[in-house]
Amino acid sequence: MVEMTEVAEILRNADERSLVLLDEVGRGTSTFDGLAVAWATIRHLHDVTGCRAVLATHYHQLTQLVEGLSSARQAHLAVQERPEGIVFLHHLVPGSTDRSYGVHVARLAGLPKDVLDEADRLLRQLEMEGVELPGHSRGTTTRVGKYTQAVLLSAEAPAPPSPIVEELRGLEIDHLTPMQALAKLAELRRKALESHPAERGP
Repeated sequence: MVEMTEVAEILRNADERSLVLLDEVGRGTSTFDGLAVAWATIRHLHDVTGCRAVLATHYHQLTQLVEGLSSARQAHLAVQERPEGIVFLHHLVPGSTDRSYGVHVARLAGLPKDVLDEADRLLRQLEMEGVELPGHSRGTTTRVGKYTQAVLLSAEAPAPPSPIVEELRGLEIDHLTPMQALAKLAELRRKALESHPAERGP
């Protein structure tokens, strides 16, 4: 709430002469909520305020969304991967990245070895099963293996027609803006959770 209040204050008072620095807008919310808030904030600063702004995010999806903004530029911090680990080079380079180094950062921070080993094991398992986690996007895959939150189709028996699947099939995604697509995705997720309340996440 404190962070959202600060963002609201910035959006109300910033003008074209402002320099806005924002770190992880939308953190502390669900993936869809945080992504939507971050995207809407970026659009407002770009289209309405017209100021200079620097934003850091772990939402890899935002790198695709901002490609359509004429004044937006993407950059990431260079990392050198070595057999013994990674080295952060503290050098800003143009373009986005599809890699995340959360476990490596946890190691540098001194987390216990058993915690790091478990995190490594779980991350490898999730990546093998195609699970896409916030900050670990590796493309547009939507397969989530046994960690599915709302099962829409079953491979064991023919599934009855799902209104959500039918709605997805009928979507003309080429005619949706990024914000419309996010809104529709959030709506379909809400419907899925309502129709499968026992599978609602924490």
